[in-house]
Amino acid sequence: MTSESSIEVGIIGAGIMGEALLVAISKGGITSSSISIADKRADRLTDLQNKYGCSISNTADLALKARNILLVVKPQDMDGLLGVIGKSISTSQRVISFAAGKKTSQVEGFLQEGVPVLRVMPNTPMSVGIGTSAISAGKYATEDDVKAVEELLKASGKTIVVDESLQDAVTATSGSGPAYFFKFVEAMISGAIDLGLSESDAKTLVTQTITGAAAMLNVEGASPSTLRKNVTSPNGTTFAALQVFESMDIEGIIKKAMRAARDRSQELS
Repeated sequence: MTSESSIEVGIIGAGIMGEALLVAISKGGITSSSISIADKRADRLTDLQNKYGCSISNTADLALKARNILLVVKPQDMDGLLGVIGKSISTSQRVISFAAGKKTSQVEGFLQEGVPVLRVMPNTPMSVGIGTSAISAGKYATEDDVKAVEELLKASGKTIVVDESLQDAVTATSGSGPAYFFKFVEAMISGAIDLGLSESDAKTLVTQTITGAAAMLNVEGASPSTLRKNVTSPNGTTFAALQVFESMDIEGIIKKAMRAARDRSQELS
């Protein structure tokens, strides 16, 4: 890595997750001038530069100059990218992959021996500071490398460290999880409208209800089962609703969906 470089973080991929990482890392204390982004879409890069004050680069420069190289491209694009830039990355740099399903060993195969690689499964709520990310270390990544990634993501929400064999399960749980939640919210809003509420009132009631319920889960010692039971009077209105969920095997449906997400993550590898 060139000693004159001032690029602390280089983000390759300026999609929704790339932007979320840019926001979180900036909030974590790294100045925007020390963050550079690269993407095929020049207009997207200009928008992010104007919005956040980061610099614009290209993948070749980031591979040579960035201390931390964040790979935030689609899994199917990863091999092509690494085939071009992989050998330019030195052991004094750190590669952090955010691609679902891509093992650290696969990334390492494109790099010089000894380059530390870490795999992270984040989720989009990190853009508002309440995300969750699971970190796994590759063959050459040390405990210090893991701590460095935790520091980069400290303003994004919570981080956990897991064995890489569990990353597909993480993907199915927290990586895809926000979409499950949003689908449920969509259904509740639609149901409220069907019952006669206006769209505006339905959205207000559902959003506030969901937000409040999520906040209750963060109270120390809170259990989802206990909280559910506290709302459910015997043979009352909530009980009637939950009976429908039970008859449709909602738990089985959710588990089946999560297995499908896990399996797809494995296929992407």
